[in-house]
Amino acid sequence: FHPQWPAKREAYLSYTRNVTGGDPAPPACPQSGNPFTSVVSRFTSTNNGMSLGAADEILKVAQPYSNHNGGTIQFGLDGKLYFGLGDGGSGDDPCNAGLDMNQHLGKLLRIDVDAAAGMYKVPPDNPYVGVAGTRPEIWASGLRNPFRFSFDRETGELWVGDVGQGAWEEIDKIAKGGNYGWKTCEGFHRRGSTSALCNTPGLADPIVEHPRQEARSITGGVVYRGAAMPSLVGTYIYGDFETGNIWALLFDAANKPTPKIIANVGAQTLVAFAQGNDGEVYIVQISGPISKLVPAAPPPPDNFPQKLSQTGCVDPGDPKSAASGVIPYDVVSPLWSDGADKTRFLAIPDNTTITVEMDGDWTLPIGSVLVKTFADGNRRIETRLFMRHDDGLWGGYTYEWDDDGKDATLLPAGKLRPIAGASLTSWTYPSRTQCIQCHSVAAGGTLGLETGQLNRDFVYSSTNRISNQLATLEHIGMLATPIGPPEAAARLADPAATVEPIDSRARSYLHANCSHCHRPMGGGQGMMDLRISQSLADTKTCAVTNTQGPVQGATQLVTPGMPAASILSLRIHATDNKRMPPVGVTVADDAGAAVIDEWIRSLPACP
Repeated sequence: FHPQWPAKREAYLSYTRNVTGGDPAPPACPQSGNPFTSVVSRFTSTNNGMSLGAADEILKVAQPYSNHNGGTIQFGLDGKLYFGLGDGGSGDDPCNAGLDMNQHLGKLLRIDVDAAAGMYKVPPDNPYVGVAGTRPEIWASGLRNPFRFSFDRETGELWVGDVGQGAWEEIDKIAKGGNYGWKTCEGFHRRGSTSALCNTPGLADPIVEHPRQEARSITGGVVYRGAAMPSLVGTYIYGDFETGNIWALLFDAANKPTPKIIANVGAQTLVAFAQGNDGEVYIVQISGPISKLVPAAPPPPDNFPQKLSQTGCVDPGDPKSAASGVIPYDVVSPLWSDGADKTRFLAIPDNTTITVEMDGDWTLPIGSVLVKTFADGNRRIETRLFMRHDDGLWGGYTYEWDDDGKDATLLPAGKLRPIAGASLTSWTYPSRTQCIQCHSVAAGGTLGLETGQLNRDFVYSSTNRISNQLATLEHIGMLATPIGPPEAAARLADPAATVEPIDSRARSYLHANCSHCHRPMGGGQGMMDLRISQSLADTKTCAVTNTQGPVQGATQLVTPGMPAASILSLRIHATDNKRMPPVGVTVADDAGAAVIDEWIRSLPACP
């Protein structure tokens, strides 16, 4: 709303639409073939905001891609309207927008909406007014995707959350005429180097950065000016879309910033922060609630077992062996985990059963636990517990095996550990928030617990018998309803089984490794749906142009007959920050990538 509301009954809205016509014309850069336009419109109300009149489009900026578009608009304490624009999308800023001062993209703009002509005028104190070859609306530059920003309502300081490319997320405090370095730098670091700092004259460093292990899509927040949490007054509060973490940015006596996690709202939901008139903070979740940040109750005692032997899931005298009543299982199409060997177990509470849903997914009762151990040859590295809590949500807990191999210890956070093993050189232990990036609500929480994955024979060592897992679990009463003959039930294909059709093998691989994110509301970018239940046409991959731009010259997600021209293949092969999946792996799955390549070569055309 206009800062002089209700004297000026004007409301302003920022949005992006898939039509052309932005002003200025699209920059000379690779185009997605599906251009968009970001718009700031003014609406006038004659009834105190109960309804709005027709839109008066006062500023339009052409967008070459569908991502990194316009986002927040805010009036500053100076009464001017500020508008954040991403770099135009795709990846690696193909338009060179961040540092090109003759583009609006990759900038923070500042305009005066009280122009007599009804559009806007450029404030005369903008830093680039009268500078040749620049857009006078620019207030700050070198930004990748500043889709959320805010003003400290007491000091007027401007804080921005700038989403990173593939290495660092950053929080910036914006100064007039500041250049924040994209795409020369990302966070404090020079791009293309694993260690070199940006350290470039004329480029402003962020206030704080987060590595991708901590955050993957930063959501800029607000400076707290409420009364309910006195210890946080004057503190910048922000979050991350992917992990759901919310931080308070604290400063020590030497003014060194330290982010502290103060809450979590669940993965892939956190899209905005807002403040009430009283300065209290509200959190907006996509397809979810609007919540208020309130003081936390005193934390309960941390009674979660610190040693694997104390969990009840393993034999306390021999943690390498499962406890009585814990059922082993395996899957048809495994998730790639850097080549580690895996063993899996499940347990459900007494007098409960598993519900087999119509789509083949399995819903486990409250209190269920899944156990997965990762090993490099004979050496155990990690055991991961996944537990369904009383609120119905799942939580992951990582145990690192002790050097003597006799027990494992609960980790409070994720870590990367060098491994001098038979095949591994390092191992990534996920944090609890990283677990739910893949084990999302959209994917049902569990991965692998579905009819198609479990429809296979298994050697039960306790009885020395080979039996189909579906038949076994039904026989021992673990399923709520009979599943019927296994040969009539759905079944995925083993990607490594060359006797099976290549289409089934490839689609099963994508289902197991990619579809937990690439499905509706799964959090994966784009419109891909890689669940095996979808037809090839409905996966939205074949001959579909990538709206986020080319990868190694390829523009389509899948180009029939041409793996090297298919982004789906290129990203599975990748070992840099473009690799897929982006978390939980450090080594490319060459065998899996070969299956995808063979499948793409086998496609004569798209449906």
